[in-house]
Amino acid sequence: MNQSRLTTTALTALRIVLGFLFAAHGWQKFSEWTIAGTQASFAKMGVPAAEIAAPAVAVLELAGGIALILGILTRVVAALLALDMLGALFLVHASAGVFAANGGFELVLLLAAAAFALALTGAGRLSVDQALFGRDNSKLAVLA
Repeated sequence: MNQSRLTTTALTALRIVLGFLFAAHGWQKFSEWTIAGTQASFAKMGVPAAEIAAPAVAVLELAGGIALILGILTRVVAALLALDMLGALFLVHASAGVFAANGGFELVLLLAAAAFALALTGAGRLSVDQALFGRDNSKLAVLA
């Protein structure tokens, strides 16, 4: 895939910022809220299987955010994070309207869209994915 410098810069910036935000939210679920607190919060919000969902989401957001920053398994991780945010949108935020100040879905929708864009495009040239899978003859080139 021949990408321009601007495309490479754009994908790298998107990946790093999005990865940082997801990692921060995952870390928050471990450190500030604790997993038990996150489970209780998820249950109160009506998230199904909150006792399983909370640690799974915390791990996905923290590890997935770090993976996005590095650009490793970006398409897979980004798709999972997009689904994570769509779950948050439909299970928790949709009924509150658009604006995040009212508990609405604007942030989770934006995070879902950004993750979906990376799932479609991949990590770009400045990534571990490109280094590992970017050769033209690679059977895993779809991951690059």
